Amino acid sequence: MDTAHFKKKLEEELRKLEGELASVGHKNPHNPADWEATATDLNTLPSDQNEVANSMDEFEERTAILKQLEIQYNDVKEALSRIEQGTFGKCAVDGELIPLDRLEALPTAKTCIQHAT
Repeated sequence: MDTAHFKKKLEEELRKLEGELASVGHKNPHNPADWEATATDLNTLPSDQNEVANSMDEFEERTAILKQLEIQYNDVKEALSRIEQGTFGKCAVDGELIPLDRLEALPTAKTCIQHAT
């Protein structure tokens, strides 16, 4: 198996995800492995309930997007770690090789199709 091919593919995906994460959030200064949604402008008058509601909705949307991106980001980092450990491409359940077509479609796959949940 050409792990260099998958490493390059995963590193490109990691850079893309970092850019997408930065567009809706920032790294937590107290925990660099964690991302936080960027707050929207909360300098609105409390009396303007529509604007306050819109700001809250926008923040919640950013948080939801960030959570999904962070899951993908961590999956890519785990796959890169498996490459370094020499376990990439092996099913985490039974240790058998994951078919290349599955890895091409989903390089972060931890299991073969049979053991996917």
